[in-house]
Amino acid sequence: MATSRRVARVSASIKREVSQMLINGIKDDRVGAGMVSITDVDVAGDLQHAKIFVSIYGTDEAKAETMAGLKAAQGYVRRELGQRMKLRRTPEVTFKEDRSFDLATDVLNVLNQISAERQASDSLAAQDLGDVEEA
Repeated sequence: MATSRRVARVSASIKREVSQMLINGIKDDRVGAGMVSITDVDVAGDLQHAKIFVSIYGTDEAKAETMAGLKAAQGYVRRELGQRMKLRRTPEVTFKEDRSFDLATDVLNVLNQISAERQASDSLAAQDLGDVEEA
């Protein structure tokens, strides 16, 4: 079992290498359908499996197409990682879509809506107080 420091270093190296592959290594046109960025890499403690979390900007169709392209490129990515990194065994690679950005946007929209409703009700309450004081 690898130490947590080693797992973190391997994770950072995989993130860097796969980012480079996204820029100029993966030739699949489906991967270029949406703007792709790697948000995190989760490597198992035994360094046998790596989950690569990607954030994809674009429509739902572009996201699905990009994920299909990344799934098809898993073998290529693993082979390239094996050549670029000096590990005894190259981890199995899986791509997962990171939806945290979409969730954060949804939460911000709800908070903004609540804030706007609160400001509207406060201004109505202030108007009602002004009307009562004048009478």
